[in-house]
Amino acid sequence: MNAFRGAAAVVGIGSPRYHKRGTSEDSALTLILKAILAACDDAGADPRGIDGFVSYANDLNEGIAVGASLGVREVRWSTMIWGGGGGGVAAAINAAAAAVASGQAECVAVYRGITEADDGRQSYGKGHFPPLLTAHGIVTPAQICALRTQRLLEADGVPRSAMEALTEVAYLNAQQNPDAAAYGKPLDPEVYADSRWIAEPLRLYDCSRENDGASALLVVSAERAKEFAKPPAYVLSGVQGAGPDWSEQMENDAAYTSAGFHPALVSRMWNNAGLKAGEVDVVQVYENFTGPAVASLIDTGLCPPGAAAGEFMTVDNLRAPDGKLPVNTSGGNIAEGFVHGIGLAVEAVRQIRGTSSNQVADANVSLLLGGPMAPLVSATVFGSEAAL
Repeated sequence: MNAFRGAAAVVGIGSPRYHKRGTSEDSALTLILKAILAACDDAGADPRGIDGFVSYANDLNEGIAVGASLGVREVRWSTMIWGGGGGGVAAAINAAAAAVASGQAECVAVYRGITEADDGRQSYGKGHFPPLLTAHGIVTPAQICALRTQRLLEADGVPRSAMEALTEVAYLNAQQNPDAAAYGKPLDPEVYADSRWIAEPLRLYDCSRENDGASALLVVSAERAKEFAKPPAYVLSGVQGAGPDWSEQMENDAAYTSAGFHPALVSRMWNNAGLKAGEVDVVQVYENFTGPAVASLIDTGLCPPGAAAGEFMTVDNLRAPDGKLPVNTSGGNIAEGFVHGIGLAVEAVRQIRGTSSNQVADANVSLLLGGPMAPLVSATVFGSEAAL
């Protein structure tokens, strides 16, 4: 068993309500500080005791500046995960876990914050459109993922119904989450089917939202985890990276419809956690768009490939709390809110605690998947004490 397994845990979460894009009166830094303070309040922790900071996706608010604003006693660890979009969301948690497990820090805040005023539109895509793409008119994440999704449908035989089910479940789950942007706004299947194309085959409701907001998680060593107010969510496994046939400069048949979770990474994730795919109780999968999210579930062995994906990806199977594999139980990026997927990490912890608005009964293993079809992908397997 890997020594990293169960060596660190999330003990605090903070996720202030999302704002419609461009409407926040606070700066991104202020939202981040509010989220970290909320996580400290949740954990019963002194903010001045935080000594590490990790973010991802080119967050403009460096850990040193965040620490100074909080008035921490010392900054011992400050890290940014490379890679655009939400590929680094789980990797950021893994980096924090590595820091506390190795004694480089005692309490690390993992955070992400965005406002349109500070970050502009498409903050998730800055620096990730090389000439190979832009020379051919590919200038948005939706276009990149649309091309890969179209091949997933045509060449791999995955039915479009798999994507539709993911959107429908996100909206259904959001109706039980008062903090979701889509709360009180159920989605009629006919409205989904008639919505405009963004980049074929992706329609409007296949796409994640853009919001002003921030969330944060506090990570400590397993030895300290029970000192805090709430049940810990232990990190059972954490992986990140990209395969040899996957990058922004390489387009090939072998990996084109993959979400980027290549076989060696997936094997390492399950082996280090001491688990199999069928032992996961609940999943939060980063859905920048529905097609890549379906590809993530296929890559990781949670969903069968090809036509069989349509038989598995149904509302009954995916819906919380009683589906075979409940997915995106807070509404996800599509229906809860989008700040580079940090809300998915918070919900993954809620499921272990038993405090989700769509709580899965006896959830002992909660999986977070970050950044499908992004330059970097990552995953974290969370477990309850019973799963150790």
